[in-house]
Amino acid sequence: MRVLVVEDNEKLADLLTSRLTEQGYAVDAAASIDAAAAMLEVVSFDLVVLDLTLPDGDGRAFLRALRAAGNGVPVLAATARSDLLERVCTLDDGADDYLVKPFSTEELLARVRALLRRPRVTLDTVLAVGNIALDTASMALSIDGAATEIQRRELSVLAVLLRDQGRLVPRRVLEEAIYSLDDEVTPNALEAAVSRLRRRLEQQGASVRIATMRGLGYILSEQS
Repeated sequence: MRVLVVEDNEKLADLLTSRLTEQGYAVDAAASIDAAAAMLEVVSFDLVVLDLTLPDGDGRAFLRALRAAGNGVPVLAATARSDLLERVCTLDDGADDYLVKPFSTEELLARVRALLRRPRVTLDTVLAVGNIALDTASMALSIDGAATEIQRRELSVLAVLLRDQGRLVPRRVLEEAIYSLDDEVTPNALEAAVSRLRRRLEQQGASVRIATMRGLGYILSEQS
């Protein structure tokens, strides 16, 4: 799962990025509306944490523009604006939740989890192939009906492959799903993640295979 934090307070942005990363999310941070808009044009985020008072404009106006453009990414407004009318208007503008500063990072993390549990209109919540099923909201994996533990980064790889089962998933798509823009990604990092995922699935008796298309990407399919 990939999260964009739009916050101009560097200390708070660093704290939120750190705490979200600890929970297994790939996190990017933007300190302005322009930076956030540029990232949203090239990256598909699963959630945006949005401050409303930014140096180059109003977060609510940015939110309205986002919705007008048809972008339905869940947005958690995290702001010092505590007025009731402000909260109501922000939710009407398209925010999915509203959190008033100062807030506990534990509460923010809980709200992030709650938003990510909500099914997206365009995506199935549970992805299943063969004897494996992945709930993309809770990131819970089961194989033959039994809960199976896999590292969150490998689960993110699996989610992307499951959504495009039987089709080639380019390396770039997988890298965007599991790494933030600030991550230092070694040339073989993706290969290592896929290798760990493949090995874990084999150990648990999963009836799927992940084929490597050298230089292009990967294909997940059900074993016959």
